[in-house]
Amino acid sequence: MTPVIAVAVAVLLAAFTAELVARWWIRHHTAYYVHPPGLRMLLHPHPGVFPQLEPSVRFEINSVGERGDELPRLRGDEALYRVLVVGGSQPEGFFLDQDTAWPGALHRLLQTPGHSNSLGASRVHVGSIARSGIGSEALAQILERVLPRYPRLQAIVILVGASDVLRWLEQGAPPTPPVPASTSDIFRCHPEQAFGWSPRRLALVEIAGRLRRRWLRPIDVSERAGGWIGRARTMRARAKVVRTGMPDPAPMLSHFERHFRRVLEMARGQADRVLVVRQPWFNRDCTPDEALLMWHGGAGPAWLQEVTTYFSHDVLRRLMGQLDAAASRIAQDEGVEQLDLRRVVEPSLENYYDFFHATPAGARIVAGAVGAALVGAPLTRAVEWDAPKRAS
Repeated sequence: MTPVIAVAVAVLLAAFTAELVARWWIRHHTAYYVHPPGLRMLLHPHPGVFPQLEPSVRFEINSVGERGDELPRLRGDEALYRVLVVGGSQPEGFFLDQDTAWPGALHRLLQTPGHSNSLGASRVHVGSIARSGIGSEALAQILERVLPRYPRLQAIVILVGASDVLRWLEQGAPPTPPVPASTSDIFRCHPEQAFGWSPRRLALVEIAGRLRRRWLRPIDVSERAGGWIGRARTMRARAKVVRTGMPDPAPMLSHFERHFRRVLEMARGQADRVLVVRQPWFNRDCTPDEALLMWHGGAGPAWLQEVTTYFSHDVLRRLMGQLDAAASRIAQDEGVEQLDLRRVVEPSLENYYDFFHATPAGARIVAGAVGAALVGAPLTRAVEWDAPKRAS
C-alpha cells in the first residue's frame, strides 16, 4: 500500500469513526426540544397572502429551547416568576413577530413593575414551546419529555385543541382516533433522528448545525413566507366536494379527553398554577370576502398535497364548539383555571387572518386577557375569567 493510499484509508476510517461517535452522542446525550435552541429566523410574510401582518417577523429560540428572551440572571434576593406557554399554532404565532405573538406580548406586559409586583416577583420570564400541528396527544408527549428538565414553574399556560379536530378531518373523519404525529413532527431536535450517508443526513453535519446555532446565532431569512397558505385558500375556494354533514366526533373527543387530562395532570405536577386558555376560532358565518381567507377543514393536508374535498365552515364551527365544551368540562373537573377567549376576541378580520390565527391586534387582546388572568385582575368586559372548581 502506497503512503498516499494509506493516508486516504486512515482519513476515511477516522471520518467513519467520527460519524459513528456522533450518532452515538446524539442518541445518548440529546434532549427533546420542540424548537432547536439558538434558532433565529427573519420572515417576510407574503404581502399578498397576509395584508394584516407585519412586513418583518423575528422568530428566535433561546438557549433552553423556548421562543422568548434568555432567562434573566437574578441578583441577590430577586425572585423570578416563570411562565411556560405550551400548545399549537395559535400560541406559536409563527407569522407574528417575537414581541407581537401573544406569549411575547404577555412577557412584555408582565415585566412592567405593577404587574410583576402583583405576581410577587422582581423579574418575569415568559417562554413558549408551542408549535404548529400540536394536538393533545403530541402535547402530552412534549410535557412528558420536556418538563423533567425544568425547575418548578410558577405558571403553565395551555392552549391546544384545533389540531385535534383538524388532524382528524384531514384523515377523513374516521370512526377511530386520529393517527398520532411522529417524533419529528413534534420535536425539531431529538435523539431519535435517523441518519444516512449522504452529506445532509450525517450526524456530524447535524452536530455542526447545532453548534453553529448556539455559538454563532445566524439568522435564516425567508422571503414571501407563507405563500403556501395562499395556494391552500385557492384550493378550498375551488373544492370539488364540500361536506356539510356532521361526522360523529366521539372518537376524536374521547381521544382528546384522554390526552388532555394527562396534559393537565403533568402540568399541575410541575407548576404552581395552570391556566387553560380555551382555543378561539372564527365563530360566525363568513361573508364571501371572509370565506376567501379561510383554508382549514380539508380532507387531506393542504400544505402537502392537492386537496379537493373539504368540510364546511359550519361543520368546523360545530366540531370546535364540542371540543371547547369538552376542554371546559375537563378543566373544571381537574380544578384548573380556564379562560374563554371567544368572550374577548371578536371574530373579525381585524383579529383573525384565517379561521384560527390571530392578527397583531388579536394577539394583543389575547395577551391582555391572559395577563389579567395571571395577575388576578377583576372581571371586565374585556376579560371574563372562570375560577376553578374541583369536582367532588
